[in-house]
Amino acid sequence: MGPVKPSWKPIGRLLNVRIKTLRQRLEKVSARRQQGRSARRRARTPIVSLVGYTNAGKSTLFNQLTGEDIYAADQLFATLDPTLRRMEVPVGEPLIVADTVGFIRDLPHELVAAFKATLEETREADVLLHIIDAADTERRSHAREVNAVLEEIGAGDVPQIEIFNKIDLMDGEQAHVEYDAHGGVQRVWLSAMNGDGVATLRAVLADYCNPDMIEGVVRLPADAGRLRSQLFELGVVEAESHDDDGATRLTVTASQTDLERLVEQAGLSIDEVLVERRAARVAGAPAAS
Repeated sequence: MGPVKPSWKPIGRLLNVRIKTLRQRLEKVSARRQQGRSARRRARTPIVSLVGYTNAGKSTLFNQLTGEDIYAADQLFATLDPTLRRMEVPVGEPLIVADTVGFIRDLPHELVAAFKATLEETREADVLLHIIDAADTERRSHAREVNAVLEEIGAGDVPQIEIFNKIDLMDGEQAHVEYDAHGGVQRVWLSAMNGDGVATLRAVLADYCNPDMIEGVVRLPADAGRLRSQLFELGVVEAESHDDDGATRLTVTASQTDLERLVEQAGLSIDEVLVERRAARVAGAPAAS
């Protein structure tokens, strides 16, 4: 009597049950995420979504940006469900950062639905951070794979900044920012492992997600003490000096909308009090053409 061949039917049935359960769970999770996205849109909170090929260092960078300690491992699907956390920025309101599952080539058909369901946040994001392993010889082909999936799930038109991670594995590479011909941030080189360049990325995101932020000097008349106090309470004052006529000069970095509102409430106009003005930009950025 020959050897008994194993029967795959019980395993097949278990897999079908598992897939059915997973689909039901994904439907509930999807509805919950949609409610969360609707609430964030009402609150006008900018969303930054991290995407990238598996093992590019997304979760490590997420931890650096948010101060969290989510599971970061050098293995497939270390992150199965999007993790959303608040991130403080140098200027402007806090942002929401979403970590997503790592992309892979030739994803098995049975996992396609589960994989794409974890990427719903990318379609609603204000900007995508495309994390790329700068030390990987196949980084360009992996980046193309990621972009192809983004197109397939309807996120191909979401603005994207490339993050070339793991420069600590490259001899002589320094953290820096690359700009396009119009002065926009195109690429940030950094190390999520040792934190080199992460502060610069925070400044990039603050600039990107708060486009009406301005830097400048406001000159307040001597009787505008309440407006002066409001600006200090808002936390936008960086320096203060006084003119001989009793006027106060405040160096501020603030939302233009908020600044105009407070100035108008004080019975003044932004044109008469804002004596110096420039767009708030990341240090070292070229002037917009």
